[in-house]
Amino acid sequence: MLILGVETSCDETAAAVVQDGRLVRSSIILSQVALHAPYGGVVPEIASRQHSEMLPDVVDRAMRDAGAGWGDLDAVAVTYGPGLASSLLVGLSMAKGLALRLAKPLIAINHLQAHIYSPFLADGAPRPEEVGPFVALVISGGHTCLVRCDALGQYQLLGETIDDAAGEAFDKGANLLGLGYPGGPVMDRIGRQGNPLAVDFPRGRVKRQRTTFAGLDPDLCFSYSGVKTALLYHLRDQPLQPEDPRLPDIVASYQEAIVDTVIERCERAMTDVDTLCVGGGVSLNSRLRARLQELARQRGLRLLLAKPAHCADNAAMIAGLAGAGGGLRGDHALGADVIPALPVCVT
Repeated sequence: MLILGVETSCDETAAAVVQDGRLVRSSIILSQVALHAPYGGVVPEIASRQHSEMLPDVVDRAMRDAGAGWGDLDAVAVTYGPGLASSLLVGLSMAKGLALRLAKPLIAINHLQAHIYSPFLADGAPRPEEVGPFVALVISGGHTCLVRCDALGQYQLLGETIDDAAGEAFDKGANLLGLGYPGGPVMDRIGRQGNPLAVDFPRGRVKRQRTTFAGLDPDLCFSYSGVKTALLYHLRDQPLQPEDPRLPDIVASYQEAIVDTVIERCERAMTDVDTLCVGGGVSLNSRLRARLQELARQRGLRLLLAKPAHCADNAAMIAGLAGAGGGLRGDHALGADVIPALPVCVT
C-alpha cells in the first residue's frame, strides 16, 4: 500500500510517501522558521499563506523523490487536527481535492496519534502490535502528554499539561534570555556547557484542585508556567550582562527543571507496561534523550525514540499511521472538518 501524506498543522509544510505504513519512500519538510523568527513565535496568517503557496510544490517533490506516479497511490492521508485552524484548512482542502481528482480514498489523521506512531517508522523498530500495551510520551511545542496505548486506535490519556507545553516553555525561556526563536535547539546547545544544578528552578507540580480534566492523575500532569516565571524573576534580580559566563549554567538549570518533570511523570506512568515510546519535536533534546535512556536502563524498560527526521511535525508519520490502519476513512474522512483542539484519544 502506497500512501501520500500531507501535514500542515502548524508552520511546517510537509508531504511524504510511505509504503505499507513503514517504509518511508520520501519525506519533504519545508520550514517556516525564518518567517516567524522576527515575531518570536508562529503567526497563523503567515503560516497558512505560506502553506497555500508552497504545498503544491512540496507534494510534487515528495512524489518525485518517491519515484511514484499519481496512479500508484492507494490513498491520500492528511492531518485534520489538532493545530492552527487556518493551517489545517490548507492541507485538508488540498488532500480532499487530490483524493477526489484521483478517485482515491481519503484518510484523516489525528496529529497526536501520528506522533505516537512515529517511533515505529525507525529502521529495525518493532511493529505496534508486537509491543502493546505501551505508554507514549508526546512532547512538542504545542503538546505534552502521556498516553497509554493498548493497540493502535485504543488510547487512554494519562496526563497532559495544564498550561504551557514543554516546547513552549523552551521558546519562552529562550526569549527571556535573548536567545531568539525557536528556543529549543539553542538552549540544548548552550545547556551542554553548563551546570544543571547551578540554579534551583521549581519542578512544577499540579495541585489536585487545579486539574479539571476528568479521570487524570495530577501526578501525571505537567505545568511549565511556574518555571518560566521563576526564570523571569531570576533575571530580574540578577540581570545577565553581555557574554555573561553565567548563561550556560542558567540555561542548563532551566532545561533540567523541564526534563526532570518529564522523567518523573514517565516513571510514574510505567506501572504495568515495559515499553515507552517517545515522539514530538522536543524529543530531539539531547538532555531529555540521555535521561530517558538512563531511566530505561534503571527500570529495565524498552525505549523507542522516533528518528530525528520524524520528531518534529512531518508527513511521514501521517502516511505511516494511515498505512497501519489509523484515521477516519470513507465518507467520515471526506466530510471531516478541521478540529484545532482535537483530543489525542479521538480518532
